[in-house]
Amino acid sequence: MSNEQLIVRQAYTNKTLKELPMHDASQVDVMLSTAQKLHKNGCLPVHERLRILQKLAELVNAEHEDFSRLIANEGGKPIRDARVEVTRAVDGIRIAVAEIQSIHGTQIPMDMTAAGAGRKAFTIMEPIGVVVAVSAFNHPLNLAIHQMIPAIATGCPVIIKPAALTPLCCLRLSELALEAGLPKGWAQVALTNRENSEKLVTDPRVAFFSFIGSAKVGWYLKSKLAPGTRCALEHGGVAPLIFDSCKDEDAFVTGVVKASMYHSGQVCVSVQRIYIPNNTLTSLAQKISDIAKIQIVGDAINEDSDLGPLISTRETDRIEAWVNEAIDEGAELLCGGRRINDVSYEPTVLLNPAKDSKVSISEIFAPVVCVYGYSDIEDAIEDANSLDVSFQASVFSTDMDLAMDVAKKLEASAVMINDYTTFRVDWMPFAGRKHSGYGIGGIGYTMRDMLEYKMLVIKS
Repeated sequence: MSNEQLIVRQAYTNKTLKELPMHDASQVDVMLSTAQKLHKNGCLPVHERLRILQKLAELVNAEHEDFSRLIANEGGKPIRDARVEVTRAVDGIRIAVAEIQSIHGTQIPMDMTAAGAGRKAFTIMEPIGVVVAVSAFNHPLNLAIHQMIPAIATGCPVIIKPAALTPLCCLRLSELALEAGLPKGWAQVALTNRENSEKLVTDPRVAFFSFIGSAKVGWYLKSKLAPGTRCALEHGGVAPLIFDSCKDEDAFVTGVVKASMYHSGQVCVSVQRIYIPNNTLTSLAQKISDIAKIQIVGDAINEDSDLGPLISTRETDRIEAWVNEAIDEGAELLCGGRRINDVSYEPTVLLNPAKDSKVSISEIFAPVVCVYGYSDIEDAIEDANSLDVSFQASVFSTDMDLAMDVAKKLEASAVMINDYTTFRVDWMPFAGRKHSGYGIGGIGYTMRDMLEYKMLVIKS
């Protein structure tokens, strides 16, 4: 092992949870060689993969509360939300089991012209090869599920590099995979520094690269991939919500605070920009502020915490600077706007920040939401579409014709109508457009990415 140590700390108290030895360049090379050899020797039979995944779902579910507490401690997600993540993780494994049984090749008609006459053809699906996954901190178990489980399901050896701040869930998941019967080497966890992570990702033995994290890092790594390596990138957004009207304004307000402040806003599809008609702007923005300011911020392990800490002191510093800059540039502070401690920031609502403020054009990843007024909904749509990021968006209206028109005009990979940008189920396609990503996520879609078509043509 490398002499370098990875110290994992409790997200709120900064107390050491665990010290882990990190892998050096030679160990990364061994991981790749092991994975490549397994792939060349042939994948596990489908019935074995099904049995392993079914057992793994049971094992993860049996440690439901332990995983929940691990998520809260290492990642700072409030324990109530952490429990939801674990439930999603178990369901995610079961989704992969169902998808295995629905992914198959097809017969290709060959007699549509004389050139194909006398032949029969069909496709089969083969594992693409070694998968390398780099994951993010904000959903330490469920993101590992979305990257590791599709590889196991499709018969690809996988090496996953979890976020350095939150590796414990991923490590425990890999241990349970072995306990479920997955042979050694099929799922390896790499604890590496930046230099060795890049060597891992860009090695020519890698067939597929899965990345969840910042756009800057994701696009950089894509540019360095070996020729032939396929990839999928999932980055962030500056999610817009256009409000026209709704049946229950109080319910809308409560929901929009949750959708913007969930996990202290550290979610790639958090509501960040809310557009409201000028005639209701003041009253509705104040209602949002009133709910935001009563959210309880504290240690994520506490049952009464609505918001946990931010992932690092550096992030708290950045957010503080961005909010102060927005206020200096003309934004009205409705609530919040102050750091609580090194890793916590008050739930913050900003009214009409400048269009070129950082809080308006860049992903905040914090418990900060911006509210803007509009007189013409077309102007709101134009503002919503004005950035180089594009992920999920939302429109609220009791006029379904108007809502559908707005949805069609919004540049997004998914538009939620009378729901929030944070909505997701794990079998749906999940993807960013523009700078927000490349390829399509979602467990079944990722499994298809990790398989290659091979056509067999038989001449009679």
